[in-house]
Amino acid sequence: MSRQGQIILAVFLLLVGASALFLARLSSAGQALGQPGLRLLHNKVGEVVLTNGVALPAQVVDCTSKPTPVTQAELDWLPEDTTYGRRRYTFPDGTWIENSVVLMGQDRTSIHKPEYCLPGQGFTIDLREVVTLPIAQPHPYDLPVMKLTTSKTALDRNGREVPLRGVYIYWFVADGKLATHHLDRMWMMTQGLLRDGVLQRWAYVTYFAICSPGDEEATFDKMAKFIAESVPQFQITAGKPRD
Repeated sequence: MSRQGQIILAVFLLLVGASALFLARLSSAGQALGQPGLRLLHNKVGEVVLTNGVALPAQVVDCTSKPTPVTQAELDWLPEDTTYGRRRYTFPDGTWIENSVVLMGQDRTSIHKPEYCLPGQGFTIDLREVVTLPIAQPHPYDLPVMKLTTSKTALDRNGREVPLRGVYIYWFVADGKLATHHLDRMWMMTQGLLRDGVLQRWAYVTYFAICSPGDEEATFDKMAKFIAESVPQFQITAGKPRD
């Protein structure tokens, strides 16, 4: 890398670090917490349920579903005021899609870069691309999402190595706001703190499915239709109406 490139990179990293420190100080200074862009479940006394507290639908298309437990490692690692939602939806052919949501509270560190999760599970990210998914409710709009195509090697029942592919789709949502990139979300959060004195309550929404090599596009098409059906059932924030 040239000296000029090194200087530009150093300045960029300095600005990102300064922004993170600035946000941390602002968000810890007693700022009002904004409303989530998602529907939440409450217990009998009106308190938000933290574990599997996001109101993910039990029924989507022809799938059966069940809540997926949040691991103890996640509970230990993420802030105590984090709210989760997670369900695995299984199709009649045995394939599945896992829908997961992590919703921050006053501690903004609940939301992390998505690229940390997959390598930790042994997946290599082969391709990143922003795509839009058509959503019909509450009005027709296009939802911008990040699509990651991933790969890993696993062992089958006979102990033989087999190649697997994964399709991972995610975005960020807050009250009236959508973001595809981590830095865009941080910038909007900074604006909310400076302009309104409100710490926007962001959530990280993901969908994940595993498939065989060569089936990536078919799997994505299946996921796109599934997301179009499920998102209006739990996400309050919608994009601009389609022209």
